[in-house]
Amino acid sequence: MPTRCSSTLRIAALLACALAMPAFGAEAAPPAPPPIADFFNNPAFSDANLSPSGKFLAVRYSNDNKRDRLIVIELATNTIKVAAQFSDRDVDTFQWVNDERLVLDTTDKSVGPGDAIYAPGLFAVNRDGSSFKQLVQVSGSFVQEHGVARTTLPADHYLVEQKGAQASDDVYVINPKRDGLDEGGEIKYVNLVRLNTVTGRAETIKRPGPAQGWLLDHKGDPRLCIALEKNIETIWYLDPASKEWRQIASFDAFLGGKDAFTPLAFGPDGTLYVLSDAGKDKMALHTFDLAANKVTEKPLVALADYDFSGRLITSRDKLLGVRYLSDARATVWFDEKMKALQATIDLALPATANMINPPARPDSPWVLVQSYSDKQPEHYALYNLDTGKFTSIGSTQERIVPAQMAEQELVRTTARDGLTVPAWLTVPNGKRKNLPMVVLVHGGPYVRGNEWRWSADSQFLASRGYAVLEPEFRGSTGFGTRHYRAGWKQWGLKMQDDIADATKWAIAQGIADPKRICIAGASYGGYATLMGLVNDPDLYKCGIDWVGVTDIKLLYTGHWSFTSDMSSAYLKYGAPTLIGDPEKDAAQLRATSPLLQAARITQPLLLAYGGADRRVPLYHGKKFLEALKEHNQNVEWVVYQEEGHGWSLPKNRIDFWGRVEKFLARQIGTP
Repeated sequence: MPTRCSSTLRIAALLACALAMPAFGAEAAPPAPPPIADFFNNPAFSDANLSPSGKFLAVRYSNDNKRDRLIVIELATNTIKVAAQFSDRDVDTFQWVNDERLVLDTTDKSVGPGDAIYAPGLFAVNRDGSSFKQLVQVSGSFVQEHGVARTTLPADHYLVEQKGAQASDDVYVINPKRDGLDEGGEIKYVNLVRLNTVTGRAETIKRPGPAQGWLLDHKGDPRLCIALEKNIETIWYLDPASKEWRQIASFDAFLGGKDAFTPLAFGPDGTLYVLSDAGKDKMALHTFDLAANKVTEKPLVALADYDFSGRLITSRDKLLGVRYLSDARATVWFDEKMKALQATIDLALPATANMINPPARPDSPWVLVQSYSDKQPEHYALYNLDTGKFTSIGSTQERIVPAQMAEQELVRTTARDGLTVPAWLTVPNGKRKNLPMVVLVHGGPYVRGNEWRWSADSQFLASRGYAVLEPEFRGSTGFGTRHYRAGWKQWGLKMQDDIADATKWAIAQGIADPKRICIAGASYGGYATLMGLVNDPDLYKCGIDWVGVTDIKLLYTGHWSFTSDMSSAYLKYGAPTLIGDPEKDAAQLRATSPLLQAARITQPLLLAYGGADRRVPLYHGKKFLEALKEHNQNVEWVVYQEEGHGWSLPKNRIDFWGRVEKFLARQIGTP
């Protein structure tokens, strides 16, 4: 592994040796912990993608903490061009249309969701910066740079992040149609629009029903439409022979069932790949028989301890391999050359998980490699197949020194009813016994909380001397159907017991000091924080809740001051089974309401909410604060008025985690 810049690529003053690949076996960390900003600032380098031929590399990068711009490097000559930049916004999502042209949308990283006034828009540009064209409006206004034409689609059109064939000037955008005129209206259906990035010509695709999602085939043509009526999801297939839509499946969108599956992608030969549990506990990768309209019995990729989650890796005419997630991300290669290449790169980079991304139609010796570990934030490098050498591109957290970071491992704990509950444990370097500990509860809750990789939250806490435990309590996805369904209607009950039992495991192992444990989390994690203080007052000495639910019933009843971003279909057909029915389960919801149990919380609390949150609006926090302060004066309260469901601005992330650091030091820090 070279520790200095390769001579094969220079990215001028932008991406020169300052972003050289870090040495994975660096010396011991200095005693002073890294500054908060090193964990929570926006990165200078944030993404890179090879062109379809592999001859060009597109990079999103900001210089001197200014606006993110799109840069293209011709790899054979090291020629660098700024393809797109804006004075009042940042380049956000970008992708290659073909080897000559790119498409991109925008964001404004200087404002929070509450202050955002522009939609992302859509723009196309040649790799040398020429032929710049605005394709979609930005909330009714027009970017005046580059002589942008005014022949644009309305702002409610958004890029489809599917590559397709990358062999024409066309891309697809989606156009959601809502009840009402504003962005708060519910989506009735989603149109798919084919858009030419040179002429701006647009053509709406015929849809077979109230579409909510679309899937392109390997040639870049619409092939699957996912429709939703009430709680029923119907999957339609556009048959290339008849050129007509036909129904291939129908099932409950929220609760699933034995015939349910999730479409993943089409292979080069037209095979449809789907995710299905096929009547077993774990989700696996299967093919779908389009003639018989059923999932094939034998899986292509199945994992013993995890649901399959991942994507296909293809060339122009071949399925090369499958990327998947177990504890960490890895690849199973079907192509022998790629299998050998993986072995070579893993030998050169033994301390990291290494994701190889080949170009779609290789016509150069370069592949893009993304490497990461629990201690190493994601790092991008080019690998030259001819020379066998790496060339560093950049790290997404360039100030982080791996040697200063903590190790993370997946442990298995046992709940009081015998259920195995995985948990992520991060401990400070060189320490493992009798530590102050933060139990960090993930949101969702019906998602997977974490994976083996660098995490700003847990690494920051570990850098301050705390062990961090992140339980994948029942209801978390990714660990099988039984684990997931065991969490239905268990908010504040068995889900809460799993978190407490994992905490007691850490005490029994001698890792956690039983007198210095704090529970923390956002969204559902905030709810679990509050219920942890209610249910287990002797276990947790303090709590940190940001954007947390304070009463389940409030999710249903809403408030005059806001419109929820949760669909009425989910609240009607999904939430009553997954969370609880507001009428039939009223007694349970009262017993598991932090708002109604506030008098039982006497531990110190840090509460933080976003003024523009549409998932858990500010009144959740305000009502809870009112109820809490009658009995508990040891409460710190902060509102970030411009923020939504989480902190998007570095200044707010740095401020919040600075408050967390001081709060923890007062409550459970080392005497």
